[in-house]
Amino acid sequence: MNQFAMNLIKNILCCGLILSSNLLFAQQDQKMDAFIDGLMSKMTIEEKIGQLNLVTAGEATTGSVVSTDVESKIKAGNIGGIFSMTSPARIRKAQELAVKESRLKIPIIFGMDVIHGYKTIFPIPLGLAATWDMPLIQKTARVAAVEASADGLNWTFSPMVDISRDARWGRISEGSGEDTYLSSRIAREMVIGYQGDDLSKNNTLMACVKHFALYGAAESGRDYNTTDMSLHRMYNEYLPPYKAALDAGAMSVMTSFNDINGVPASANHWLLTDLLRKDWKFNGLVVTDYTAVNELIDHGLGDLQKVSELSLKAGVDMDMVGEGFLTTLKKSLNEGKVSEDDINRACRFVLEAKYRLGLFEDPFKYCNEDRAKKEILTVEHLKLAREAAGKSFVLLKNENNSLPLKKQGTVAVIGPLANTGANMPGTWSVSADLNNTQSLVEGMRSVLGNKVNIVTHLGANLTDDPALQERSTMFGRTIPRDDRAPEEIIAAAVKVSQEADVIIAALGESSEMSGESSSRTDLNIPESQKRLLEALVKTGKPVVLVLFAGRPMTLTWENEHVPAILNVWFGGTETGKAVADVLFGDVNPSGKLPATFPQNVGQLPMYYSQKNTGRPLAKDAWFQKFRSNYLDVSNEPLYPFGYGLSYTKFEYGAIKLDKSSISKTDQIKVTVSVKNNGNFDGEEVVQLYLQDLVGSQTRPVKELKGFQKIFLGKGKSKDVEFILKEEDLRFYNQKLEFVSEPGKFKVYVGTNSRDVQEAEFELMD
Repeated sequence: MNQFAMNLIKNILCCGLILSSNLLFAQQDQKMDAFIDGLMSKMTIEEKIGQLNLVTAGEATTGSVVSTDVESKIKAGNIGGIFSMTSPARIRKAQELAVKESRLKIPIIFGMDVIHGYKTIFPIPLGLAATWDMPLIQKTARVAAVEASADGLNWTFSPMVDISRDARWGRISEGSGEDTYLSSRIAREMVIGYQGDDLSKNNTLMACVKHFALYGAAESGRDYNTTDMSLHRMYNEYLPPYKAALDAGAMSVMTSFNDINGVPASANHWLLTDLLRKDWKFNGLVVTDYTAVNELIDHGLGDLQKVSELSLKAGVDMDMVGEGFLTTLKKSLNEGKVSEDDINRACRFVLEAKYRLGLFEDPFKYCNEDRAKKEILTVEHLKLAREAAGKSFVLLKNENNSLPLKKQGTVAVIGPLANTGANMPGTWSVSADLNNTQSLVEGMRSVLGNKVNIVTHLGANLTDDPALQERSTMFGRTIPRDDRAPEEIIAAAVKVSQEADVIIAALGESSEMSGESSSRTDLNIPESQKRLLEALVKTGKPVVLVLFAGRPMTLTWENEHVPAILNVWFGGTETGKAVADVLFGDVNPSGKLPATFPQNVGQLPMYYSQKNTGRPLAKDAWFQKFRSNYLDVSNEPLYPFGYGLSYTKFEYGAIKLDKSSISKTDQIKVTVSVKNNGNFDGEEVVQLYLQDLVGSQTRPVKELKGFQKIFLGKGKSKDVEFILKEEDLRFYNQKLEFVSEPGKFKVYVGTNSRDVQEAEFELMD
């Protein structure tokens, strides 16, 4: 059989499978619609409104409000969902109230912020993004879904896909960084990991894409602050990750706290109805963030009744915790301010979510205590956590091959983050077992055993300010303070270090110095720790900075004076072991930065995909009068997007294009040879960027359009190929049309966004 015939048969079979699949989904939707039509015909208006009410059980909250009188509300049919209730026994008890004692026996949906793992905690999302490893990221979400569903949950408020280019914003730790393409790829993998191939299975979670929309662009990097941007930037740079998650099948969306074009997200009809429902054809559930409806009052939109009306009519289906819907919508209906159709729409989306989860078929399908005992914190899950942590670490500096260390002699592990297991999981790890999470020192000792003698000392308080330290160590992440004078503490640490062959400085942020409501104006390592680091460097002994961070930090002094810097973010449950793996050479670091590290905070917001101004700075120049630059510092970052070193050395050859021009129906093959010239096997992330040189509107100097993570043994080489199509060249123009424009393009391939090879091609009309 010739190739044409084989391809024809494949296409026929594929079409048949698609048609069959589409028919099956259509039949399932018809069955669901009939069921929900029947159920809603029996519901009172009060019961319909009750389905729109999401309450908290109070186990883990993000605000000051905790729901009251939950049990009686369940019996009355006034609760559609509960979040932050865990364990099969507790959830079964609550579900029994709903399906046995409420009039219509409608089951409850149970959600939680399962952000980067459930009990097995993986690196913070920004750290996971640093792996650039899509299969790995999907696996972490799959494990999170297995564990959380085994403990009774069926809904996760994740992934967070907000683009952030301002490291002052604490929640940059919860997302995938600054880049549209990378964030979109990760969003897709997270959704698939959570929801699997069948949402009705009892080991899946319904994903919730958040925060819709533009939350990461809050002005001044201050959490919950206003957002203001052009439609051009919105469509080209900030909206695509949300759309990618929805295209992957995410069945729920959470509104953001910020306003958009002057209207807060939870009351924004253009955002939630015109864009989300009509343009994007989203047919899932829209839920607010914590008390977001109530907060519309402070935004200045009216009293609780008015803002609840606005939120419902804008397109919100479920009100988280504030109970504005529950307490005001009936009155608004009677007064003609909302319609029964508005309430029916919202109620239907809530019921559809429950139907798709299989809760009407079996309300207790997630309440299996045997699963909870067998499928949480398994050996396999912990192994994956350790692997993910090791792959997330980014080697920022390695002067004179200071790393890896030899497994011998004495190592001093100094710093306030050396002996705190509770800070290893990082922010938004609400279900982590902090009491049984190993510290850095404990993890290193468990890996190294008697091969290395480890000595340790606090060295410095987290910060000099006790009040700031208290704010930075909430939710059980306490770090002990030493009340002696800082000079005394440092002197004692230096004395301990004198007996060591090498010093590991465990410094940086505590886990709650980033995350929600953890914005910072100073991104330096706290001064107390910096004085310690300076003293350790002055000993003349080799110093390795193990940097804990939930965001890009300003490390200008550290980069100049410390021989080796390993950014470990917050690596999760297995952080300590994973750090030992990398420091001592069992794992070769391969992480790449998903966000630009500035030289100082005054450069923010900072990102690689900037635009040329009409007065761009000349290449390799620092300062030119009447050009776009600063007086006191260059325009360059300290570490660019995509940056990360390895223990080995990768050499890139020249870019080869298989043609110099393409039509709109053609494609171009980009090839580059990569060789491992070092002494270690290793992984490299080969990154491809494009620049549209001439357009009808201004375009970025570079945009990530592809990457491949490859493994190369020492001395080995590989030709890495990328295929570019016309669709890769498209953008939203001034009319918000998604188009490509004929003209010249530059293609860049390299080890990061700065260090690249380049070539040029043309798109023909």
